[in-house]
Amino acid sequence: MQEPLLRDPGPDYDTFPEEPPSPTAARPAKAPQNKRLFLAAFAAVLGNFSFGFALVYTSPVIPALESSPNSALHMTKVESSWFGSVFTLGAAAGGLSAMLLNDLLGRKLSIMFSALPSAAGYALMAGASRLWMLLLGRTLTGFAGGLTAACIPVYVSEISHPRVRGALGATPQIMAVFGSLSLYALGLKLPWRWLAVAGEVPVLVMILLLCFMPDSPRFLLSQGKDEEALRALAWLRGKDADICQEFQQIQETAQSRNGRMSWAEIKDPFVYKPIFISVLMRFLQQLTGVTPILVYLQSIFKGTAGFLLPEYDAAIVGAVRLVSVLIAAATMDKAGRKILLFVSASVMFAANLALGLYVLLTAPREIHNGTVPHPGGALGDPGSVAAPESPNYITLIPLIATMLFIMGYAMGWGPITWLLMSEVLPLKARGVASGLCVLVSWLTAFALTKAFLLVVEDFGLEVPFLFFAAICLVNLIFTGCCVPETKGRTLEQIEHFFRTGRWLLVK
Repeated sequence: MQEPLLRDPGPDYDTFPEEPPSPTAARPAKAPQNKRLFLAAFAAVLGNFSFGFALVYTSPVIPALESSPNSALHMTKVESSWFGSVFTLGAAAGGLSAMLLNDLLGRKLSIMFSALPSAAGYALMAGASRLWMLLLGRTLTGFAGGLTAACIPVYVSEISHPRVRGALGATPQIMAVFGSLSLYALGLKLPWRWLAVAGEVPVLVMILLLCFMPDSPRFLLSQGKDEEALRALAWLRGKDADICQEFQQIQETAQSRNGRMSWAEIKDPFVYKPIFISVLMRFLQQLTGVTPILVYLQSIFKGTAGFLLPEYDAAIVGAVRLVSVLIAAATMDKAGRKILLFVSASVMFAANLALGLYVLLTAPREIHNGTVPHPGGALGDPGSVAAPESPNYITLIPLIATMLFIMGYAMGWGPITWLLMSEVLPLKARGVASGLCVLVSWLTAFALTKAFLLVVEDFGLEVPFLFFAAICLVNLIFTGCCVPETKGRTLEQIEHFFRTGRWLLVK
């Protein structure tokens, strides 16, 4: 095997330097490199902002429409469950389409294409006069979310320098969280139609910025566009950066992995092992319960007789989620991926267990004709919850437990599953496999979100949370047995690990 070309002492882009570069040599090129790279990443992850905004759109809207006097828009429990879950069905379709578009159009154009269904979906919901318009709009925004969830992490990973790939790899999750928090905050002031209008803004800004951004150099090289790839890499790294080593290394990798993946190659452990890890991580990520919790957040707080108003609880949880994912981004390249996954699963287990036990132990032993408040009863049912006559601080447990769950998720299993998917998948399979990951993820989310209200109605709110707690234990075992540590590794080194079982050492 040819030795990796990492020895030419570039002033700001020497991944594994033999000698520490002098301060005077490193400073001039670092700023423009980072500014351009971060601008390209920001332009792309605006799609994740829109995704996060659309995902939790139902949280303030379902309670409003369930009590709406307009018979054409009034929602029953069954219709509410469809309105909450159809987004994930659209996202699964978006992930399926990404399996083709990621390699057909490229990463950047696929992200830009997602703006069409997103804008159309928000317009339908803003002007809805019938329930079918709300459901179709929700499906279209879900399709756009599934497409961006598959394309954006791959794009960001492929344009990033190894030293900042962990931090930039967390930006899709950060922006999705920021989008959700923005929805919760705006929901305190704006009616539901104007929330849909506000959702159009990040979509339009994303399209405008991406028009001026380059495509992924790795994708361009895989398409035989060497000169365009060189220009793209030079733009991303800055005019003073020495990109010869990096370009040659990526070029050699792209040439050796060129062409479409055949069915015979799937039998190669180098291919199926990272695909298996990525798909199973996305599957287990959804089974922790994050999507139904976010979609029905206000209804959950309403069903647990919380100390604060449900809309304020939701906004607090959104703020905690944003702070947590920022902490994860800052520590990911220092602490490592696996340690954060362990901490994340442990915190989520404790939070889900606490919330499940709270509902189980505070539910009255006898319920007569549904007149006694029952935290485990139907979500959002005004007759099922009675506000406490005097302050009862034990009712803060649902808020604290949910905050801990979101904190744990946002520090590990939220951003790292997105990042690892884009890191471990081989270049030849990256476009198709990332779409497969999103497809599996959102089909799982659809099943959970659709069944959540029905399970709560029949068995009580404690049952899904105790199930989610058990899944978090499975996540701990899976992390220890199957997930490799990719901190500080180039994408080429990670591919070498799955091909040989050994990390490529560079002296």
